[in-house]
Amino acid sequence: MRNVTSSDATPIDPPIPVPDVPGADATVRGLPRRIDLTLRQRLIVDTSAVADIALRTAIASLIATTMLPTLLSGLRGDRSRAEQDQLRFYGELAAEKDPALSFPAPTAVPRVSSRPASPIAEWVARGNVHNIRFDSSFEAVNPALRDQCRGFTRNNVVHAQHWRHDDGPHPTLCVIHGFMGSPYLFNGLFFSLPWFYRSGYDVLLYTMPFHGSRAEKGSPFSGYGFFANGFSGFAEAMAQAVHDFRSIVDYLEFTGVDRIGLTGMSLGGYTSALIASVDDRIQTVIPNVPVVAPDQTVDEWFPANKVVQLRSLLSDTGSELTKAATQYSSPLNYEPLVPKDRRLIITGLGDRLAPPEQAEMLWEHWDRCAFHWFPGNHILHVSQPDYLRRMTRFMRGFMFD
Repeated sequence: MRNVTSSDATPIDPPIPVPDVPGADATVRGLPRRIDLTLRQRLIVDTSAVADIALRTAIASLIATTMLPTLLSGLRGDRSRAEQDQLRFYGELAAEKDPALSFPAPTAVPRVSSRPASPIAEWVARGNVHNIRFDSSFEAVNPALRDQCRGFTRNNVVHAQHWRHDDGPHPTLCVIHGFMGSPYLFNGLFFSLPWFYRSGYDVLLYTMPFHGSRAEKGSPFSGYGFFANGFSGFAEAMAQAVHDFRSIVDYLEFTGVDRIGLTGMSLGGYTSALIASVDDRIQTVIPNVPVVAPDQTVDEWFPANKVVQLRSLLSDTGSELTKAATQYSSPLNYEPLVPKDRRLIITGLGDRLAPPEQAEMLWEHWDRCAFHWFPGNHILHVSQPDYLRRMTRFMRGFMFD
């Protein structure tokens, strides 16, 4: 097995200059109290939280807009009954707490086509970069929705970008983007992936359902389809996200990769935490600013929260029915398959899109594993080089001999 070629002393230059105000690992009590922070840390947390609230309102407005068509359809009695049946379906499935039942594995290695990425991508990586694609083998978990899901023709083609070294397969770091954040170039720079590549990792950037090239024609923005088809549509999008990523793992293993690490931001953090409870081939998992209980998070997302409440009222789906159904795709509903010493959670104290309390819930569920915080928000990751080095030190023992 190859050794890491870069050390912790290697410079990391984040794409957005941020204040050098360090965070730290959580203590046995969890995240620090406000009184435990320095004056500079409190200032960064408070100002970044205000900025995050503005961003959250803008994103919530977009999500509310995507839900309006299903809100209007909820006025019909037949649609209301169908919504209740769908929520019961996912609630009953969640109650089994069986990831193999909730997220059936792909049955065959995908037939992958590959082509060289743009010269810009190769310049950023300073290496060999290919864009890959293959037909998704996903079938909707809920039989009543299979025809609908088959009709999403663009979404049913899986896309990813693969950074590979020329001397054969290396341990591979897979990255899952957040909601609306699918561009490969943005993620490559934001996560300083060239630095990981120089450290000896191959890198794979996975495109979530309904994002980027997977967005259906007429989608007003990347990720629109995730929330445009009601709660059942969100549940099936998450199921497909897990299924298609497991096909990616099949592909990587077929090419000779034997060690796979997984990280993701926001919705990608949610997805990576869920995958870590479904697929035992993941060597290490690092959810970054994850949401883990979306039913609780949406309560603070004005105006989307009002649309959700009105939709529930029109379809006569009570809070208990909805709460039970949301457990279907929550990583809190399943036991992690990645060992405790290979789990690391990262959160921002000023985050108001994925509040740090959500990460703390995952930390408790994951037996109080490694937990790192920074004094920034959802987008402004203050002292990001610090946690990138934390990730590298953490992964080295599992990914390299």
